[in-house]
Amino acid sequence: MLILNAGSSTLKWVVLDALSQNISARGALDWNVSAMNRSEQEAQLRAALNQVERIDAIGHRVVHGGTFSEAVIVDAAVRAAIQDLADLAPLHNPAALAGIELSSQLYPGVPQVAAFDTAFHTTIPDAAAVYPLPREWTEQWGLRRMGFHGLSVQHAVARATDLLGEVPARLVVCHLGAGCSVTAVANGRSVDTTMGFTPLEGVMMAVRSGSVDPGLLLYLLRSNKVSVAELEATLNGRSGLLGVSALSADLRVIVEAAQSGNARAALACDMFVHRVVGAIGAMTGVLGGLDALVFTAGIGENSTLIRERVVQPFGYLGLRLDRAANAATAVCDTDIAASDATVRALVIAAREDLAILAETRRLIWPDMVSPA
Repeated sequence: MLILNAGSSTLKWVVLDALSQNISARGALDWNVSAMNRSEQEAQLRAALNQVERIDAIGHRVVHGGTFSEAVIVDAAVRAAIQDLADLAPLHNPAALAGIELSSQLYPGVPQVAAFDTAFHTTIPDAAAVYPLPREWTEQWGLRRMGFHGLSVQHAVARATDLLGEVPARLVVCHLGAGCSVTAVANGRSVDTTMGFTPLEGVMMAVRSGSVDPGLLLYLLRSNKVSVAELEATLNGRSGLLGVSALSADLRVIVEAAQSGNARAALACDMFVHRVVGAIGAMTGVLGGLDALVFTAGIGENSTLIRERVVQPFGYLGLRLDRAANAATAVCDTDIAASDATVRALVIAAREDLAILAETRRLIWPDMVSPA
């Protein structure tokens, strides 16, 4: 089956055997939905997949699913719902919808499944999900914490269970990449997360600001310092690591510059660590303790330095790293905590594709035997 993960600028694709989960082909394409027309997109994807002999189903990662609590087979109503939610995930939902429509052209009649990043977080209780706003606003407009990166967290929970031999009762998952979130998972269920009504809330990210005092934003608007359009574009695309460092959105570039004495780069790195540490502390409080901490996604999987700095303040919880394990090259899907640590630290490769595969099999091939 084919799995498409359409982002704001890149379309990642992978072809998996639905039973064995083996990858037969994969790749990534430049995917600027606002700049490319449909024929250009179709030509790109057709050329990329011209060696793939057979596609029996297509699964899509959709960032914002609103009230959808699980993956669904795509039909006209689902497409309309994804479109209606585009204003809440402007960098992602239009790209996912373009991928769905393009798949219909390339593979007519092949069933498609939409798997939503928000679905895993529908278990968050109202105390954590509802904003302290007038009740009529909440009810009329559905204002609540949706949460994102749910497919990544879902896979991380499954792999953590494999690695530890049981479902961790109190698990915090740090998805740290271009987008960043920290999620509290109690006995396999999401109970709180840093991203909110949109993917803009929460910890500092590559180009997104994360949480900012709403009074500050009102001040910028009220005093006509920025327009609504400029504010939205800046918070979503010119803030975070890029905005603070005034150098790059790539943490590797920022760390190298900081080590060479660049003060703005050092501040960006310090702020990133500070906000992730604060989020982990908050999620640990929600859970009433911590049994395991997961690092996943690009930064989480690859930055030895960030993992070390994020873990260091939690020694009082019994969380300590094995320095050699943390620094190892092949570090994914393993425990990097010190042998005598009472809290485990796991690095798990982000595999939203496997979470989407599982959802697609459930909907299209429910009788398929699971792999060992």
